[in-house]
Amino acid sequence: MVLTGYLLCLGLLCQAATFNLPQDGSTVVGSLRVVLPSPDNTLVDIARHFNVGHHEITWANPEVNVWVPGSGVKVVVPTQFILPPKPWEGVILNIPQRRLFYFPKPRKGETAKVITYPVSIAREGWSTPLGKTTIVGKYKDPAWFVPPSIRQEKLEEGERDFPTYFPPGPNNPMGMLAIQTGFQGIFIHGTNRPWGVGMRVSHGCLHLYPEDAQEIFPRIETGTPVRVVNEPYVFGLLDNSLVMANYRIVPEYEIPDNTFMKAILAIAPYLEAGVNEGILYNVDWRQVQGLLDSPHVIPMGITVGARSLQEKLIATEVELFDWPPYGIDANDARAPGKIPYNDNTLNND
Repeated sequence: MVLTGYLLCLGLLCQAATFNLPQDGSTVVGSLRVVLPSPDNTLVDIARHFNVGHHEITWANPEVNVWVPGSGVKVVVPTQFILPPKPWEGVILNIPQRRLFYFPKPRKGETAKVITYPVSIAREGWSTPLGKTTIVGKYKDPAWFVPPSIRQEKLEEGERDFPTYFPPGPNNPMGMLAIQTGFQGIFIHGTNRPWGVGMRVSHGCLHLYPEDAQEIFPRIETGTPVRVVNEPYVFGLLDNSLVMANYRIVPEYEIPDNTFMKAILAIAPYLEAGVNEGILYNVDWRQVQGLLDSPHVIPMGITVGARSLQEKLIATEVELFDWPPYGIDANDARAPGKIPYNDNTLNND
């Protein structure tokens, strides 16, 4: 791997989650990165900097210690994403992928884009409804009355002093910006525990990094369509080849008896479309089975002769990552910039 200097301005960082939609038939955006971090950075620092979740950075680096990566250890940053199935409109949330895709309507003359963010999903025993709905409300600095079901859960966990009400502010679990969906009690919102983004920590809501909540909040409008899907095995096209990523199955939605058969059914539409266009994809079914054996967030080729992960990493330049780590003041719901207060009371999480 070639080592290069790493210089990015803050303006570029703000655009890290925004991509032009492919015009060549591909369904993949972004590119893989590899960084060499300074000794005081952690995997979660790197994840937040590049707008990926805890699950993505740890699944991409299974041998690397989260808190002490180690001197000279190269960290893979999985900033290449397979887009969800079409239609590409509004908000699409893939629960196992733990990622939100927002497809804003392009203005006249603009190139169509996708904006994507990592999200936290519901903890074990809870779930987010699947299906279609819309954005029905937006709230700045919401207050939160804790629902009885959550108070009971906290009591059973031994938290007898858990508050029944959280006022607006940086310590509110709802964050400082909340977007209400048409599903009862389900919001897309910031969080006062940003290091949990990408984990299973909510009671059904989708948690964003505070800076991501601040970015999407003014852009998204009420009435925007929302589609929540359950796609643990994600397939797509890149450079006229089939690619695949595997995210952990969320048991609350399904426990398939035959994961290989589920993968075959998911690949089938691409194979059929290829035949209709005169393209025959020579699928490497051993590669597919290998990717099914454990989570694999980096899109990998699944046609015969596709590059291995090691070959992809060798071809990727290594960037020096010497940004200062996030401090303790970054561990709440505040994002850069001032957000005006507007007291709104919500019953959800």
